[in-house]
Amino acid sequence: MANIKSALKRIQVAERNRLRNKSYRSAAKTLAKKYQAALEEYAADPSETNKSTVDASLSEAFSKIDKAVKRGALHKNAAARRKSRLAKALKQHETAAS
Repeated sequence: MANIKSALKRIQVAERNRLRNKSYRSAAKTLAKKYQAALEEYAADPSETNKSTVDASLSEAFSKIDKAVKRGALHKNAAARRKSRLAKALKQHETAAS
């Protein structure tokens, strides 16, 4: 354990930031999973209401990923990769339905 006052404070700050970053990353993962569930439901029953649910959940996931980047919890390239994978999944379901 650190003995210097500034080192003790840095430990507290690092822990606070770690928990905040974990929260942003966890929320982004949760929304991505909700999107995947909505996408599976849409694949099973391609109706207009399911399509709007998929679009809304995709938008929500994109928004949360972008906020995580803005806050520094995710790297911008990691966020771009995640968003690309989400969009690619939708594209694959749309082409399979056609």
